[in-house]
Amino acid sequence: MTRVRRGYIARRRRTKIRLFASTFRGAHSRLTRTITQQKLKALVSAHRDRGRKKRDFRSLWITRINAVTRENELSYSYSRLIHDLYKRQLLLNRKILAQIAISNKNCLYIISNKIRS
Repeated sequence: MTRVRRGYIARRRRTKIRLFASTFRGAHSRLTRTITQQKLKALVSAHRDRGRKKRDFRSLWITRINAVTRENELSYSYSRLIHDLYKRQLLLNRKILAQIAISNKNCLYIISNKIRS
């Protein structure tokens, strides 16, 4: 029986996977089966955490806005501020409001006072 020379396609696929997992530790960067498992796990985590990052930032913005609005008066809160913004049809999203709260608290006080009056 003659000797069969295998092609390079499988080796090329494995080296491509190894390049993805080159920063992993131990067998996760050396053995082909564990590399494919870790690659799948990494991609699943990355997909899940892209959505989680958006949630985390939104909650951070809400916390910052709430802290600044409660600083001035006890009766005013984040939920009332957002409710008044919607009633007045002002299009300021939470990210911009949080940046205003950090950089210039007085500006946020002026906005909230204008909305209430």
